[in-house]
Formats: sequence, structure tokens, C-alpha cells
Amino acid sequence: MIESSERTVIDQVVDRLSAKYPDVPGEQVAHVVNDCYSRFEGRPIREFVPLFVERGARTRLAELSR
Repeated sequence: MIESSERTVIDQVVDRLSAKYPDVPGEQVAHVVNDCYSRFEGRPIREFVPLFVERGARTRLAELSR
């Protein structure tokens, strides 16, 4: 189960990346972030998940915004 604090951080990632990539629709940013986040489902070590999600999503969004 997702801790609410982790979900809050993921929501903040969506907000940051939406601001960084204004030419990508917010719904698409949220989809990319949530897709990256889903790859870590069930993994026992959670400390760096938001960081890895943000890095992965940033890479994908940079490609979309070209």
C-alpha cells in the first residue's frame, strides 16, 4: 500500500514537471509520472522511488517536448 507521504511527493513531482514542460498537457505529464511510478509497485525499498520516478519522467517528457 502506498503511504500518503509518498503519494504527496509524487503529486509534487507532477506539479514540478508540469511547470518545467508547459508545452506538454498536464494530463500527459501525470500519465507519464504515474507510469514511471507504477514500475516501482511492490518494491520493498521506497526511499528513492520519487527521485527515480522524477528522473525517468523528466527524460520521457523532454523527448515529448521536442
